[in-house]
Amino acid sequence: MSDRDEVILNVKDLRVYFYLDEGLLKAVDGVDFSLARRRTLGLVGESGCGKRVTAQAILGIVPNPGQVQGEVWLQGQNGAPPVNLTTLDPVGAKIRAIRGAEIAMIFQEPMKAFSPVHTVGNQIIEAILLHMTDNKQQARQIALDVLDRVQMPNPTQNIDAYPHQLSGGMRQRAMIAMALSCQPSILIADEPTTAVDVTVQAQVLQLMKELQADLGMSLIFITHDLGVIAEMADEVAVMYLGKVVEFADVDTIFHGAQHPYTVELLRSLPEVGREPRTRLLTIEGTVPVPINLPKGCGFFSRCRQGVAGQCDTEDPPLIEVGDGHYIRCFR
Repeated sequence: MSDRDEVILNVKDLRVYFYLDEGLLKAVDGVDFSLARRRTLGLVGESGCGKRVTAQAILGIVPNPGQVQGEVWLQGQNGAPPVNLTTLDPVGAKIRAIRGAEIAMIFQEPMKAFSPVHTVGNQIIEAILLHMTDNKQQARQIALDVLDRVQMPNPTQNIDAYPHQLSGGMRQRAMIAMALSCQPSILIADEPTTAVDVTVQAQVLQLMKELQADLGMSLIFITHDLGVIAEMADEVAVMYLGKVVEFADVDTIFHGAQHPYTVELLRSLPEVGREPRTRLLTIEGTVPVPINLPKGCGFFSRCRQGVAGQCDTEDPPLIEVGDGHYIRCFR
């Protein structure tokens, strides 16, 4: 097995349940996937399908009253044995040593993720002091170097800027710098281009690809934008109602998708050459609220191929239909 093929993260039957007054909310309901070194896994699906909660469960930052079950195995560094992250105390020293150092996250809204009363430099330096060095001058130099690496304009000045003093693109670069400051093995990017315009989005995506190649990171890219997935991902996990409904390499997803939900997502993409003033295709209905869901396929109420008596009474298993291609569908 080459270094590139070595599995660094293995998620097995991951479940995140919220026990609410209204009933049992299954935000993540039996997710399985693996991530190899230097590879990019795209998590894609509509809002509310469980992408972000999956990332939160990996990092141990699921908000209360969420309860995490299943296994998340992180390959140890320098010959250390693998560790199951779900067994660690979410506020304990072991998981705090892993967050930021081995697994880092770029959040969707930098303005909300950064503290508004501290400079971006102080917040980057804090992570460096926690994981890399006790020397404040050295930590500041590392912060300057990483800001320069993510192409922050005038890093010597902007390191002392507050988040509100930076543009959206600059805040996003600062957020990427903070995530990369301790050179993590895995980077989780939670829709990192949602809050920026198209020009900045292209720059951020190119920057992340270059940094991944330079640093040898593995990347989990969370988005609802299939165009970004086509640009960034090696493998794709399509999620719906907390489950992975299709998993395959990116070429298979775009040219050989088989699950009805994946097919409908691809049909809804805008096409070059479409007749003017024609409506975009949409998926009928809405994603159900995942509270006290009945048995059966969660996509049945919106599916053109659903079979009453089977799809609405049984939960379809995840089966392999090709080399590394899995779908969760009776059809």
